[in-house]
Formats: sequence, structure tokens, C-alpha cells
Amino acid sequence: MGLFGSDNKIKVDKDLLERVKKIAQVAGYASHEEFIQHVLEREVQQFEGANSDAEITEKLRGLGYIS
Repeated sequence: MGLFGSDNKIKVDKDLLERVKKIAQVAGYASHEEFIQHVLEREVQQFEGANSDAEITEKLRGLGYIS
């Protein structure tokens, strides 16, 4: 199943979803789901080399996700 199949549901604010759909269309993605998956994969890659929760926390802090 894909990211948004019946087993995997993610609620997204309606206004944000409309913005995502527009960007995906302009960027030439086959669907907004494909665009969302690409963005998530790119973000997650930043943490894949981490060896500990503390290292992940530091990376999150450095990227501004947490303070």
C-alpha cells in the first residue's frame, strides 16, 4: 500500500493540502501524494546516520524542529 492507502492515513490541514496540491502540480509530480512522499523521504534522510536518540535530538534542534 502507498503512503495514503487504507492502512496509512495522515490528517493534513485543508489549507495546507491545497497549497501542497498546487506545488505538486506546478513541480510536475504525478500526484500530491508523490510530492509529499518525496519531501518526507528527503527530510528523514537527514537523520538516518544518527547513532543515538541524543544525536537525532541535536539534528532536530539544529534544523529548528525543536528548541
